[in-house]
Amino acid sequence: MEINADIEIDLSGLQCPMPLLKAKLALNSMASTQILKVTATDSGSEKDFHMFVAQTDHQILDFQKNESAYFYWIKKG
Repeated sequence: MEINADIEIDLSGLQCPMPLLKAKLALNSMASTQILKVTATDSGSEKDFHMFVAQTDHQILDFQKNESAYFYWIKKG
C-alpha cells in the first residue's frame, strides 16, 4: 500500500523528545486529514509516537522500521 504524504520530515539523528516535538510542530501547520511522513532514528520514537496519537485525534496510518530508521505516516485529526 502506497501512502502519499502531504509533508515529509526527516528527523534522523535527533534524540528524544525532539522527533516528537518537531512532528507536533509540523502537524500544527497542516490541515485536517493531511498526511505527515516522519523518518526518525531514535528508538524511543516508537513508544512516543504511538502514545501521542493515542492521546490525540491523529492516527498512524502505517508504521515501518528497518535496521536504521523508523517511519511513520500520520494522518492529522
